[in-house]
Amino acid sequence: MERNPNTELLLEASLDSLHRESREWLDTVAFWKDETRFFRDLLENKKKSFGNLSEYGKILEDLNQLHEGLYDYLVDDISEHEIFLGKVLKTEKGIADAEYREKHQKLKSRINIFERDFRAFKRMVFGYVKAL
Repeated sequence: MERNPNTELLLEASLDSLHRESREWLDTVAFWKDETRFFRDLLENKKKSFGNLSEYGKILEDLNQLHEGLYDYLVDDISEHEIFLGKVLKTEKGIADAEYREKHQKLKSRINIFERDFRAFKRMVFGYVKAL
């Protein structure tokens, strides 16, 4: 069986470092929220300047709204993950360290995918505004 170096690092990481990473995710999501507000305002200003948005602009506006909703889900999931960590640290019955680490890896993967998609969205917004 081939080993995944990311998984191995995760298994070796201390719970404290995983907690710090979760806190960093919350900061990152807060930053993304700020960026999304900026994009919303930018698109709104373009709409005012040109009377309306093109179909492409409307798609960007919809994607922007979608991202705003997704942030709340990410924050909720990260917060639940932190609560789960508290249970692991208290060594509550039926709560396993390995389960926390597995959930952490899955959450990390989701955040990485979202980050990649959000970067692509930002490039689209900047390209759209630049072309106007």
